Amino acid sequence: MTMNGNFSVFDISGRAMSAQLVRLNTTASNLANAGTVAGSEKEAFRSLKPVFRTVMDSQGRATVQVDQVTTSKMAPSKRHDPSNPLADKDGNVWEAAVDSAAELVEMVETARQYQNNVQVLETAKGLINETLRLGQ
Repeated sequence: MTMNGNFSVFDISGRAMSAQLVRLNTTASNLANAGTVAGSEKEAFRSLKPVFRTVMDSQGRATVQVDQVTTSKMAPSKRHDPSNPLADKDGNVWEAAVDSAAELVEMVETARQYQNNVQVLETAKGLINETLRLGQ
């Protein structure tokens, strides 16, 4: 997608940080729901994944935005647990379709990407301040 106007380094990093925050929130939601059970496969939690889209300015500079948040196609696992109050008539419950190990890796990667953008902003700010000092 192309937008009118121009992105500054602050726009690019700010949008990237915003997208990473959505990614981090979906990962946190997935981890919070890992291990939960439901009374049917349809009601069981499925992990959420943000879908990113490239956004370009009129000069060809690109950044990112979240296009949508999708639900994983991974199927919940059925477990026989007749003592569970959520169990169906056959005594089965369905565990959330969340891969906790993969979600933890996702969380670490997201935190690194977010920190990289913080560093870009800090570097840009430092360069602007140094340029202003040179002009005095």
